[in-house]
Amino acid sequence: MSLLNQLTEQLSGPALEALSKQLGADPSQTQSAIAAALPMIVGAMGNQAATEQGAQALQQHVQQNDGSILDNLTGFLGSTDNGIGPQLIESFFGGNKNEVHDGISQASGLNAGQAGSLLENLAPVVMGMMGRQNQQGGGLDIGSLVGMFMNSRGMGGNQNAGGGVMGMLNNMLDSDRDGSAIDDVAGMLGGFLKK
Repeated sequence: MSLLNQLTEQLSGPALEALSKQLGADPSQTQSAIAAALPMIVGAMGNQAATEQGAQALQQHVQQNDGSILDNLTGFLGSTDNGIGPQLIESFFGGNKNEVHDGISQASGLNAGQAGSLLENLAPVVMGMMGRQNQQGGGLDIGSLVGMFMNSRGMGGNQNAGGGVMGMLNNMLDSDRDGSAIDDVAGMLGGFLKK
């Protein structure tokens, strides 16, 4: 099962209800926002890993994270304390943060404030899942991460699933401007995973 599928599975049922309540949003809106946000977070992590300093910081976060956030995911998502979420989002998106909020808003119907809070909630969950995989010996398999990115691009044809958001993500990550970020993300992740 891909990382994206594992995250989506974790963020359903009671976890989805808790996050929706915390955001003050309808669960269907929250689910649409999650579908748009998860690939963006993972893609931004790959983008960060393209630099030596970014890769080291990301590797340190993953290695220090045991995934225990997943043991009480409903409690975390129901709380207004986003832990390291704000710092992660700032490091992943920097000056593009407001554009990302707007893209998630367009994809889901959440307002920009709700989209920002959603991202800050999801970033520690993504890091927790990666940390758990790393702790359990599964490591960070480049094939599954690239496959996850390719699957997320497949959602781009459906505007209701965040097509505009996926186009924005592709443009942000397509460093060689060949129209596809898949090769760029593969290279970024390959560099990160060799460290």
